[in-house]
Amino acid sequence: MKLAEVLEVVTRTDPGVVRSHNEDAVFGNAELGLAILADGMGGYNAGEVASGMTTTLLGSNLTGLIQTCSPQDLDVESGKRLSHKHIREQVGATNEAIYNAAQSQPQYAGMGTTLVLAWFYDNLVTVAHIGDSRLYRLRGDEFQQITRDHSLLQEQIDSGLISAEEARYSQNKNLVTRALGVDPEVEAEVHDYDVEAGDIYLLCSDGLNDMVEDEEIAMTLQTLSSNLGLAADQLIQMANDNGGKDNISVILVKVRGDFSAPQGWLQKFLAWFK
Repeated sequence: MKLAEVLEVVTRTDPGVVRSHNEDAVFGNAELGLAILADGMGGYNAGEVASGMTTTLLGSNLTGLIQTCSPQDLDVESGKRLSHKHIREQVGATNEAIYNAAQSQPQYAGMGTTLVLAWFYDNLVTVAHIGDSRLYRLRGDEFQQITRDHSLLQEQIDSGLISAEEARYSQNKNLVTRALGVDPEVEAEVHDYDVEAGDIYLLCSDGLNDMVEDEEIAMTLQTLSSNLGLAADQLIQMANDNGGKDNISVILVKVRGDFSAPQGWLQKFLAWFK
């Protein structure tokens, strides 16, 4: 079955109430099984340049790869799926492009962006992230944060300096420890997860989760699971109603059924011996 028949993808981005321009960027394509969200940072309009470069370059380059590769196959060198190799290569190239632009053009000095990316294939999703943009999963009644922020706040929580509850009121919310385009090299954190029919995946910038409690996000997704567009609009509205202090971006992906990859001759041969 084609991915576009199984996956529903909705994207929304909003400047929020306080800021005059939007430094977030989103890309979502059900046919490709690809969702990308970036939250830019930097003076003037540099943040939106960095996030825009990220979604444009990654979206374009991964589109070309998706149409020709089998991401579920294993890479001989690393032993991981080819999706990991392709993501790391393309994130590296994107990081280099943003970094070089920042170095060569003074108005873009110091620009960077977070990244969260989800690539769906063969009843799996490969998730890559850098910084504090997040991916959540709603499976039945369980709403779970899948990514772990690369941030000073998360490090303080991990070391026991502050509790998760205290973190909600911390002044250090936006201090990321890893970003795309700031240094000559950066490593994306990449993991695979099984996908089940009925799952809903949420990619978001911190403009959502800083303004809306996880419990409220979960309730909204559960209540409006049959209407993803309305659910996305409602999440944006909730963040704005609670202050809208930052740009707010949301990508929702709903899985409607099986999308296992057809087996090649080698997989069929190995399966015959099991």
